[in-house]
Amino acid sequence: MHAAILRGPRSLTVGPSPNPEIGPEDALVRVRMVGLCGTDYRIWSGDRPVDYPRILGHEFVGRIESVGRDVGHVTVGQRVVAEPNYSCGRCPLCLEGNRNLCARRTALGIDVDGAFAEMVRLPARCCWLVADAVPDDAAVLTEPLAVVVRAVNRGAPKPGETAAVVGAGTLGLLALQVLRAADARVLVVSRSPRRFELARELGAAETHAVGEGPLDATARRFSGREGVDLVVETAGTAEAVNHALALVRPGGRVVLTGLPHEATTLSFFPIVRHEVTIVGSMIYQDEFPQALRLLEQGRVRTRALLTHRFGLDAIDAAFAAHREPTSIKVTVVPTGSP
Repeated sequence: MHAAILRGPRSLTVGPSPNPEIGPEDALVRVRMVGLCGTDYRIWSGDRPVDYPRILGHEFVGRIESVGRDVGHVTVGQRVVAEPNYSCGRCPLCLEGNRNLCARRTALGIDVDGAFAEMVRLPARCCWLVADAVPDDAAVLTEPLAVVVRAVNRGAPKPGETAAVVGAGTLGLLALQVLRAADARVLVVSRSPRRFELARELGAAETHAVGEGPLDATARRFSGREGVDLVVETAGTAEAVNHALALVRPGGRVVLTGLPHEATTLSFFPIVRHEVTIVGSMIYQDEFPQALRLLEQGRVRTRALLTHRFGLDAIDAAFAAHREPTSIKVTVVPTGSP
């Protein structure tokens, strides 16, 4: 097969690579389309070191090429998406149902080779069947959609509540749609207004650019009370956490989904004084089926989010496009995929 192999920071080569060998509980998937995300970019740039050489990529859709002898729930030829994070299944966290928090979790494209290749190996238990009604360019976003499905569920939105999404990237625009599917009225907040028209097309009732007036006043006007009921933070920056707290009402909820890589300075007085509930949300547990249902029902639309598409041989251009202002989600179609 052909694969894009990272041999060091910003050093990718595309060329022949041995076909992965599968074990008795594994599946070999022929990749049809794979998304490029911020984690991939951080690894490619050297900000997040990995063991080299490494094949990156973990957001993908493909068809089962072969399965191990002990696999029974998927068969050759079926189209699947995959949970690229899989737990050990044996530690106390896994046994109590918190497998997403497993300290020995394996991440495809980070700890082991991933999907920027014609084929990828993973445990078959991580594969989920995709309905014929869901095209590849929707299915490829199942993994990030599952992330925000869990985040929204952690916030427990009620019909008619007001919500704010902080960040208008891929996760933010998906979270907006999941909140709308839960019958919440949604305000989208971002540092830049360039995706606000799209946010409104996807269901945002209002948008607000940071710096164009106080966030707390905007939240009060939007909600008709002291602030919004629920905030889902997706931006992954220290300032975004403070933005979330400025938007939420006393007694409201904040779900932190992004992973800031710098220290966050918070004033805990208003958190205590206003009894704000803050929860973290880490990847997913059992959210893939719900994510796939939302795609199949058309309640989450993805076409406008896929802004760039490249072949595997143009992988360097794909990483460059990820940083372009016009980019939302860059996808790669490996050569040789049917």
